[in-house]
Amino acid sequence: MAETSIILRGFRILPEYLDRAAQTSLVEDLRTVLRAAPLFSPQTPHGKPMTVRMTSAGRYGWVSDRSGYRYASRHREGMAWPAIPASVLALWRSLVSDARDPDCCLINYYGEGARMGLHQDRDEADFSWPVLSISLGDEGLLRIGNRTRGGKTESIWLRSGDVVVMGGEARLTYHGVDRIRFASSTLLPQGGRINLTLRVVD
Repeated sequence: MAETSIILRGFRILPEYLDRAAQTSLVEDLRTVLRAAPLFSPQTPHGKPMTVRMTSAGRYGWVSDRSGYRYASRHREGMAWPAIPASVLALWRSLVSDARDPDCCLINYYGEGARMGLHQDRDEADFSWPVLSISLGDEGLLRIGNRTRGGKTESIWLRSGDVVVMGGEARLTYHGVDRIRFASSTLLPQGGRINLTLRVVD
């Protein structure tokens, strides 16, 4: 695991933190999660379909539909969310805290042409806990803004195995993924990017 880091607007970026073997192992662990809680295509509260497909693991999952953005205790098909894999929890305990585990591991899948607009992660009760982000598969262009909408932004390509810690002043910074370089990685046989974000909800 790499030890070097880049600080960009308070985001602590750890390039190549996970080597190829660790990435492959994580993907295998996530397949178990996806079998228990399949990916689905959410809608915004305005009814617009999101290009990213998602699911979750943990006590809660993050969902979006015409009722709004929120955490829910069950998948939209009715089943409880599966447990967060031990390999994912180990990363949280190493980089964030071994005293408090995350309540949610949101799993976003970016296929060809998928993107995520600028947004804040603000549906949690306690912003003192960082959000931990893990990138697997194709490269994604992360855009980082400010704590309010508007103003200049900065962008950086995230590659497979990169890990980002969003805490402190950066916790409520607007950020998004403008695009992915489809087929830039061979980690996922069908291409695409998986992004895991670990959050303390309560």
